[in-house]
Amino acid sequence: MEYVHGYSEKQLKRLGDQAGALAGILHEGVRYPDNTSLLEIGCGTGSQSVILAANNPGVKITSVDISEVSLEVARKNAKKHKLDNITFLRADVYALPFDKESFDNVFVCFFLEHLKDPVKALGIIRGLLRPGGGVTVIEGDHGSWYAYPESPEARKAVQCLVDIQAALGGNGLIGRELFPLLKKAAFRDIKVSPKVVYVDSDKPELVEGFSKRTFIAMVEGVRKDAIGSGLIEKSAWDKGMKDMYRATEEDGVFNYTFFSGTAVK
Repeated sequence: MEYVHGYSEKQLKRLGDQAGALAGILHEGVRYPDNTSLLEIGCGTGSQSVILAANNPGVKITSVDISEVSLEVARKNAKKHKLDNITFLRADVYALPFDKESFDNVFVCFFLEHLKDPVKALGIIRGLLRPGGGVTVIEGDHGSWYAYPESPEARKAVQCLVDIQAALGGNGLIGRELFPLLKKAAFRDIKVSPKVVYVDSDKPELVEGFSKRTFIAMVEGVRKDAIGSGLIEKSAWDKGMKDMYRATEEDGVFNYTFFSGTAVK
């Protein structure tokens, strides 16, 4: 797995900003009974982990990630929030150190998009669930983004992110595929719903937390690769970024759709 966004301090901060801005939208209804054993895969810096733990204090959470750098941040994050119901472990999704049918539920957020074989990963996840256990999967879809005002250059800059992620084996458009992916992995009772993030100047917390510090920051993160690989000219990139920021002004609008899927073993 190659992580398109990298592990720079700026990108690690972006993940925290993203989680904070979207917590109410993405974690709506994500609640588990006390004493549930919950596995979170691809926890990264723990931005989603601390929300899960705070919302479900009676749940025992095991959160895994392949990056020790991210896990160190995650442990500090949990300690900062005084959460003691999370254990962080370094592990690869394709070689998880758990017995079959070890967990009641699995939570996956912004992870499948980085995998070359998400169906294989979902199959492994299914094997770790006890009979009747459930999975929650949340993924974005960069093709769902639009703004007002918008320009061809802004749209092309976003497409650069999609193309670079695809070249690494990932899929920045995976949100729209959640239903068929879960179906291929033999889950049942699959339910997928859109989580729309609509932003205008009447929502200043989302203008800053999502439009600027999450989405635009994510696109800006591939600038060097986008220009260096010839996907876009520097002048077009600069205009695209300027136009994206223009859509965060008083009369601007941002819109993006995440997809949340639940299913049962």
